[in-house]
Amino acid sequence: MKQRWKQTGILLIILLMVNIAQNGLTNPKTYIYNMLIALPGIIIGLSFHEFGHAFVSDKLGDPTPRMQGRVTLNPRAHFEPFGFLALMFCGFGWGIPVEIDPRYYKHPRRDELLVSLAGVVMNLLVALVFSVIVHFIYANTAYETLASGTVLGTLFNILLQVVIVNVVLMVFNLIPVPPLDGFGIITNIFNLREKSFYGTLYNYGFPILMILLIIGAVDKILNPLVNGVYGLLLQYIIL
Repeated sequence: MKQRWKQTGILLIILLMVNIAQNGLTNPKTYIYNMLIALPGIIIGLSFHEFGHAFVSDKLGDPTPRMQGRVTLNPRAHFEPFGFLALMFCGFGWGIPVEIDPRYYKHPRRDELLVSLAGVVMNLLVALVFSVIVHFIYANTAYETLASGTVLGTLFNILLQVVIVNVVLMVFNLIPVPPLDGFGIITNIFNLREKSFYGTLYNYGFPILMILLIIGAVDKILNPLVNGVYGLLLQYIIL
């Protein structure tokens, strides 16, 4: 376990260096400003994502999330400090995973599938709600005001970031690599636990994901999908 965390730490440091080199060195002030603007979206997105898992598992009869205080939108229940800092500075992070006990489910494969889907569905709903708010503000405010450095302009940018962060969280978590929700989804659809490669893939999923992030493979997958969903939600708005 210690060796695995050591490897993870090394990969995170590499990812941090890549992220700074690409986004932070040319204009540090802009980089910090963008992180602060994105912070509310990150807090909202992660909180709703983990709450979604906990809420659905609780409704399906599993008392574990409720006993652990996870059926709440309070960010303190869902944020893991190291994962949060990694998300802010490395471009990749995590919250505290919601623990479930499938023994309480009446239909384990189906119910685990629903729990896996719950997080990304919550992110989609948050993105939809905030895109409606963004459309309303855009339709009733002069563009010059929104594009300026006014309080309303800053608020508008924060709301835009809430939409984009939740779209990113949704699409990213659908990648079928452990420990992401996408892997849980395909595991229960195709009953991968019965496959010989399941244990190996599950154990090495996190380092594999980190390497894919470092070499830019994830961006090539994410960017077209994120831009497509983001464009559908915020069409007619000049960004």
